[in-house]
Amino acid sequence: KRFGYPTRVKMLFALMNRELCVCDLAAVIGASESAVSHQLRLLRTHKLVKNRREGKILYYSLADDHVEILFAQGLEHVAHS
Repeated sequence: KRFGYPTRVKMLFALMNRELCVCDLAAVIGASESAVSHQLRLLRTHKLVKNRREGKILYYSLADDHVEILFAQGLEHVAHS
């Protein structure tokens, strides 16, 4: 269910490559910053992403390698279906 929303899938895919701030993540996936912030809050609640602060900016990344592995396996499964 956590991967069921297209914006979340795009966000997790983008975060597989590098950490991003809200404004950069919004630009990469083509969504508003408020929509990205809302989805990031949900993903953090479910421990799929984490953040770190650098001054006033929060940078987001996948919570750990397990999230990346799980997401990659999900993408592979969909590709072979």
